Amino acid sequence: MSRPVTLFTGQWADLPLETLARMAADFGYDGLELACWGDHFEVQRALNEPDYCQGRHDLLARFGLEVHAISNHLVGQAVCDNIDERHQAILTPEIWGDGNPEGVRGRAAREMMDTARAAAKLGVSVVNGFTGSSIWHLLYSFPPVTPSMIDAGFSDFADRWNPILDVFDEVGVRFALEVHPTEIAFDIASAERALEALGHRKAFGFNYDPSHFGYQGVDYVGFIDRFGDRIYHAHMKDVWWSPNHAEVGVFGGHTDFGDRRRFWDFRSLGRGSIDFEEIIRALNRVGYDGPLSVEWEDSGMDREHGAAEACDFVRAIDFPASARAFDAAFEKE
Repeated sequence: MSRPVTLFTGQWADLPLETLARMAADFGYDGLELACWGDHFEVQRALNEPDYCQGRHDLLARFGLEVHAISNHLVGQAVCDNIDERHQAILTPEIWGDGNPEGVRGRAAREMMDTARAAAKLGVSVVNGFTGSSIWHLLYSFPPVTPSMIDAGFSDFADRWNPILDVFDEVGVRFALEVHPTEIAFDIASAERALEALGHRKAFGFNYDPSHFGYQGVDYVGFIDRFGDRIYHAHMKDVWWSPNHAEVGVFGGHTDFGDRRRFWDFRSLGRGSIDFEEIIRALNRVGYDGPLSVEWEDSGMDREHGAAEACDFVRAIDFPASARAFDAAFEKE
């Protein structure tokens, strides 16, 4: 059986869910990965309105769609971050409050706990998201960064996320970090260290997204082989990087997406530099049978055109693993 192809709604939160569901069905998707912003999935309504979760299912079912996961990247980002005015733009007034950093982090943590409870009530077993990081700004080691400073960052991550993950365990839901620059884990080495900081508890795993590895020069197929049992969800997103010299480096400098000076930019699926053939083979090797969720981003393409072609691309590239050797017919009894 082929894996369900879903569309992550985070980049479409300007549209009402009903409008997007109708479009996604027309594009050919099997379901939606609901973002916890816009009106797509509202955590507190899910917890406090008896019919809310069933209403989400009913709305999607009208268009032949299902939901396998929800995502709360924006709130998760605030749990460990060094809070500043940027966060006010991505958080609700209830979580931002008076903007006091520790208060913001505490309210964000409680909302992530509630997100686990809401996911359980909706009947999904995975919440995707970000963790934030108190040490991302220490990425380049000058002035010299001491080992104790990095140790403190991972300790802070564990202190803030273990109580959240306790709730995930209580309700039978798993958290899948999208390994990504600005998070506590952004490559293979930091992902391993994040797992170590949490004692490898099963409630914490990864939302695999190759686009955030490729332009860094990180082995995005090797990530699957290393953490196969921790890949709880998978994003399909492409990225292009320049084979020649660029004016802006690996992390994009102070330029916007779409700026031609950049070394890399996100592209519609199949139009970038990621080798999805090898990704599907690796996902098959580790036994991943969850959704392939399109996170569509391309500054140079109409998004409706892109989302439709991305759905077709994923269906064409996906294939089941073989249950037998191709030359088994020649084996002797």
